Amino acid sequence: MSATLETDEHKALRAAVAALGRRYGREYLTRTVAEGRRPVELWAEAGKLGYLGVNLPEEYGGGGGGITELAIVLEELGAAGCPLMMLVVSPAICGTVIARFGTEEQKRTWLPGLADGTRIMAFGITEPDAGSNSHRITTTARRDGADWLLTGRKVFISGVDTADAVLIVGRTEDARTGRLKPCLFIVPPDAEGFQRRPIEMELSAAEKQFELVLDDVRLPADALVGGGPSHAFGSGGEDAGLLQLFAGLNPERVMTAAFAIGMGRHALTRAVEYARERTVWKTPIGAHQAIAHPLAQAHIDLELARLMMQKAAHLYDAGDDVGAGEAANMAKYAAGEACVRAVDQAVHTLGGNGLTREFGLASLTTAARVTRIAPVSREMILNYVSHQSLGLPKSY
Repeated sequence: MSATLETDEHKALRAAVAALGRRYGREYLTRTVAEGRRPVELWAEAGKLGYLGVNLPEEYGGGGGGITELAIVLEELGAAGCPLMMLVVSPAICGTVIARFGTEEQKRTWLPGLADGTRIMAFGITEPDAGSNSHRITTTARRDGADWLLTGRKVFISGVDTADAVLIVGRTEDARTGRLKPCLFIVPPDAEGFQRRPIEMELSAAEKQFELVLDDVRLPADALVGGGPSHAFGSGGEDAGLLQLFAGLNPERVMTAAFAIGMGRHALTRAVEYARERTVWKTPIGAHQAIAHPLAQAHIDLELARLMMQKAAHLYDAGDDVGAGEAANMAKYAAGEACVRAVDQAVHTLGGNGLTREFGLASLTTAARVTRIAPVSREMILNYVSHQSLGLPKSY
């Protein structure tokens, strides 16, 4: 089966999730945001139907699929106007990391709840002074007897107020070399020394953003993903913490692409519906190439981005982490660009109506811009492709 062709099961999944999305839609999500609450009804129903955990192992309550299937879920909900952003974080990043690297106890504790949506996990990697440079992370963990003490700061962490735990990326000292190496900890938000502060955003979203301060947060030994010192300090020449980190970051990029493609599709659909009906002179405005051609181009761009997203998901699910890293970065870049152009063209097609609350497109302008920035900027992706794909030298 080609990575760019969907199976009958995938097509059926698309149709089923699309039907769920249509029952909620953009108005539902807009209303929940205006009310200052989360889309708990949609989240709960998606969990009950098995969509939230479609990528997680069956033995822990998941669907036994992969990022390919989870990306379909997010894209179709986005196309219906009601994407669930925490799908990117909870099952895709955190669920994947725990399923691949967690201890048996960690898997039993977390995966069933992440799969059915009754438990949510946030992900903390970004720091104020590190930006996109994960090598500059300063959050550190040190041993204190059998426990760990975790200290540091994180910013732009989504959904901490609703999370049962936060998967925190930190660094530990290698006992052999003294060098700091990555590690991941499962941190309860009510732990002593754990503080959160909401970040006021212009972005209109159900998920709030937070700054975290960790001041000697004491964690038991089993809070470390993988559960043992060999995972924190690396073994066999490979840094297990680094493997864990990228096991989560590649799905994050694929899912961000799905988020962007779904949003772009939703905006494009609204614009096409409008252009078919809106008549100013003798014919609907969609008959004029100045309107039709940019919409057609937006459609082509979204379809091309989806193909790269499917390739990235296929490579990741097949276990090709290196190939998936390149493709996931390209997919995220292509999808972000396609989304921004589609939303901009949709708003422009509606003219003044594109700025009204009635049509709900103007608010997508800021949301679309996020897909160019997070979780990694378009410039850093271009750096990655320059160095990794083309072999060009670094400037940094």
